Parts: sequence; C-alpha cells; structure tokens
Amino acid sequence: MKDHVFAMVQPGGCFLCSSPGFFMEVFEMNKSWLIVLVGAFFEVFWVIGLKHADNLLEWAGTLVAITASFYALIAASKNLPVGTVYAVFVGLGTAGTVFSGIVFFGEPFSLIKIVLIFILLAGIIGLRIVENEKSNGEADS
Repeated sequence: MKDHVFAMVQPGGCFLCSSPGFFMEVFEMNKSWLIVLVGAFFEVFWVIGLKHADNLLEWAGTLVAITASFYALIAASKNLPVGTVYAVFVGLGTAGTVFSGIVFFGEPFSLIKIVLIFILLAGIIGLRIVENEKSNGEADS
C-alpha cells in the first residue's frame, strides 16, 4: 500500500495510482477483453453459418466471421494470457451458440442445458476475476 500513492498526493501520477503507465496498462487490458467479446460474437455467427449456410453469400459471410473471430482472438492474446483468452473466447462462443440455437432456430429448450451454460459462464467469470487479481498482484510488487 505504501508504494501506491494516489495522484492527489503525488504530483505527476495518474488519477488511479502513482505509476503513470498503470492507466495505459489497464486500458490496454480492458480493450483486449472487449476484443475477446467481439471475437466471441463473431464466433457465434460462423458456427451458425457452418450449419445453416446454403448459398455463396452465406458462405462468404461465414468466412468473414471466421476471419474476424480469429483475428480478434490473436489480437487479444498479445496483451492477455492466451490460455485464459481462449477459454473465455470458446466459453462465450459456446454459450452464445446454444442460446441462439434455442431462440432463433427452434432447438429444444432444456433446463439442464441452461444450468450447465450458466455454470460455464460462472467459470469464465471466475477466470476473469483470477486474472484481474493476478495482474493487480504483479502491479503491487
């Protein structure tokens, strides 16, 4: 705690802490998590496209979604741990695909399926929390 002096106390520090680079690190990390969310969003589209694409335009859209999702995955992995990024990416994509299948494509609703998806999402949130604690711990030392 003694190493972290708020900007109001120490001139030249960022608003959140004494290290001027801290704000940029947090911004880059949060931007990277947003990129993971965008990638998972596109993942849902390409998985649906693999099942439902019937013509050239739909297949082209599927290929664009594949490219966008993997580009986002690679971009986010440059600033975040690749294992955590991949787990969050796949977990959110899986949850989104299951929910879209139920809502838009008439796949059967199953309470156990929904419960398991929520357990998956809880695991993703847990990974995100652990990652935040780990990066905060590294900033403290």
